[in-house]
Amino acid sequence: MPNAYISGTGGYVPERVVTNDDLVEQYGIDTTHEWIHRRTGIEARRFAEAGVGSADLGEKAARRALEAAGLQPHDLDMILFATLSPEYCFPGSGVFLQEKLGLCEGVNAKFVPALDIRNQCSGFLYGLGTATAMVQSGACKHVLLVGGETHSAALDLSTRGRTVSSLFGDGAGAVVVSATDEDRGVRGWWLGADGRYADVLCQRVWDIRNRPFIPQDEHGVGQVQPEIMWAHMEGKKVFRAAVERMCEAVITACTSQGITGEDIDLWCFHQANMRINQYVANTLGIPEEKLIHNIHKYGNTTAATIPLLMDEAVREGRLTPGMKVAAVGFGSGFTWGSAIIDW
Repeated sequence: MPNAYISGTGGYVPERVVTNDDLVEQYGIDTTHEWIHRRTGIEARRFAEAGVGSADLGEKAARRALEAAGLQPHDLDMILFATLSPEYCFPGSGVFLQEKLGLCEGVNAKFVPALDIRNQCSGFLYGLGTATAMVQSGACKHVLLVGGETHSAALDLSTRGRTVSSLFGDGAGAVVVSATDEDRGVRGWWLGADGRYADVLCQRVWDIRNRPFIPQDEHGVGQVQPEIMWAHMEGKKVFRAAVERMCEAVITACTSQGITGEDIDLWCFHQANMRINQYVANTLGIPEEKLIHNIHKYGNTTAATIPLLMDEAVREGRLTPGMKVAAVGFGSGFTWGSAIIDW
């Protein structure tokens, strides 16, 4: 059975920087830089321009990952796209990315499968487990895994929505998971979910159980109330569950591999809230020098946070072959996951 390793990484964030002060000055939100930073560690985030979707961001990250892996799009056997902000209700962003990569064109068109993953902040880790299994089974040699988000189009950028809208930003990260006979790669992945808390962090927008699934006025025009149109979060419950489940996921991963936290060279925590990550690190005794952060400049990019971290670490020389990496995340659902990788 071949091993599955990350042969290339790529990342992309839009050019437009939106600082905490910009939320006040440009959007009129009643908040302050100090209020946001003290609670979240966020100083700024990136917003895409109108007309740009998650597959557009994902394409840029994907091409950088392919270049780093020394591959072309036609070398791929599968595309996995993790996002909570697809272009449409359906189809998912994966097929849009496939077309943007040129896989549907010409006599050499290669109609590889494109699978969308809807596990929000845990989406990349769910995707990494899927990509690893596909490669180890021999079904695929190269799998492109992308986490891409365009949150800015669906944020309540007003004082009413400030507790949620201040958290999120746009961006994409990508990795290529490839087969190798070398003694390296993804050593294991561990995933979990607890549907009892599905409504604690959600964006309902519509309810397919209703008839019609979006309320209509007398002209047949859909009417969506603010309480379901925008993301809803019970912050204290999310914080407590995130700390508990992330700690659990780390302990499970290390125990399963017969290692301790001291054996890990670099930790990639999902970037939802700096305070959550600091709490987890302090609880587990993880030294600051083994952690990498980017939430201060990008905010929470959901499925993109971990691959963006990995790509930055590689390009900055902090992540090099031979290092042991741990990734852990928690998100809506509740869902969570972890992975141990020998880079």
